[in-house]
Amino acid sequence: MSLIEIMKKRQSIRTFDTQYITETDYKKIREYINNKENLVGPFGNKGKIEFIQVTNNVSDKGIKLGTYGFIKNPQGYLVGATENSKYTLVEFAYVFQKLVLFLTELGIGTCWMGGTFNRNSFEQEVQLGEGEFIPCITPIGYPNQKQRVFDKALRYVVKADNKKTWDKLFYAETFETGLTKKEAGPFEIPIEMVRLGPSASNKQPWRLVLSADRKVCDFYIEHTPNYSSKLGYDMQLLDMGIAMCQFESACKELNIEGRWVIENPNLKLPNEHTEYIVSWNTY
Repeated sequence: MSLIEIMKKRQSIRTFDTQYITETDYKKIREYINNKENLVGPFGNKGKIEFIQVTNNVSDKGIKLGTYGFIKNPQGYLVGATENSKYTLVEFAYVFQKLVLFLTELGIGTCWMGGTFNRNSFEQEVQLGEGEFIPCITPIGYPNQKQRVFDKALRYVVKADNKKTWDKLFYAETFETGLTKKEAGPFEIPIEMVRLGPSASNKQPWRLVLSADRKVCDFYIEHTPNYSSKLGYDMQLLDMGIAMCQFESACKELNIEGRWVIENPNLKLPNEHTEYIVSWNTY
């Protein structure tokens, strides 16, 4: 299956089957997270990801891992750790989303979790370096096809399937002109993959501006005021890393060559909550 099809297919899974992760898949996951190249972001920041196997949400160490009742029958958790700064969070989420897509291709369900889990319990499982914390985790397991009613109900509550339209997210040259799919040219699919990507509470904080020559795509974040402030970090920065991963993955599949750069075009911003993050430059 193509990566674009995987991105279209992927949904958050909260109800898992009781089947253990197979030895074959377990080995593939281990090999992936043990390959240091898979854990490096576009600008060289390295994340940390550890795999914790569980039985009835209890780890091999006997630690009860808390997810506040949202997750049923997880067979393990992938736990991320990084430093709490803007670009380390963005790059870590880029790395973590690549892992999520890899798992989706294996037929393994995932669910990004940034706030609805007990950090203290997971911190007992992961060796944190100085200045590191756990920004997110994902439970993993094979989706339970017969018990998805809970998942569907929760998707309805959080409006997970109600994605914003292009005119609310994407712009041509300035923030004053909306971008249509036709005007996006070769970037139509990469930009659509950004729109379809997961985000915290489905806020979709990404805003993209495509240059007049269609060679540069600038990524901005429109912060939701006070969102995740109680957690001590900006969770929406993770959404920007996810957006970068979705965009780049589609570009690579479509043979659109480019690279990430931090070169602020200093456009007039639509409001005080909008901030420049990164740009994709085509070769």
